Amino acid sequence: MRRREVMETLVTKSHKLPGLRCYNSSEGRLLIRKEGVPVSRIALVLPALLLLLIVALPAQSQAPKSPYGAVPAEDAAKSNPVKSTAESLAKGKKWYGIDCAMCHGDTGDGKGDVAQDTKLQIVDFTDPATLKSRTDGEMYWVIKNGHQDMPPEGPRVKTDDLWNLVNYVRSLSKPKSEAPQKP
Repeated sequence: MRRREVMETLVTKSHKLPGLRCYNSSEGRLLIRKEGVPVSRIALVLPALLLLLIVALPAQSQAPKSPYGAVPAEDAAKSNPVKSTAESLAKGKKWYGIDCAMCHGDTGDGKGDVAQDTKLQIVDFTDPATLKSRTDGEMYWVIKNGHQDMPPEGPRVKTDDLWNLVNYVRSLSKPKSEAPQKP
């Protein structure tokens, strides 16, 4: 087949392909161009989209973040509705003994049996610096929803009992003289 016949065949077949348009250049070359959005529009739209992303991303990252990372800001800002009384601490201690001591240790030092057996690195609640930057809302959310290797309590523990647990965990870092007395 000669060159011209090849070109005519290509032109004829390309007309059957949707979205393609064929042109003969002045030099005798066959140009096949995709129909649709002109390149100049793409060149205008792409930078505009990039600029929009650049502006939008920092705006999203300005929301206050929890030290736990996954805790939503509105949950971290919640205050504890249960006062830290002797009764609250006793209820919190009960739940701590059932669900937390095996990993966090009886005294909250992070040296529970499971933690030692599995070589987990667990924070020391007896160190006042550990919870200093944590809000009650963050602690409540982490206890309820879990964090990293820590399983969630979920709906099986009542809301007030979870807040009692927050009070008890906070009390572990206080000297015994600061613990609330019975009214």
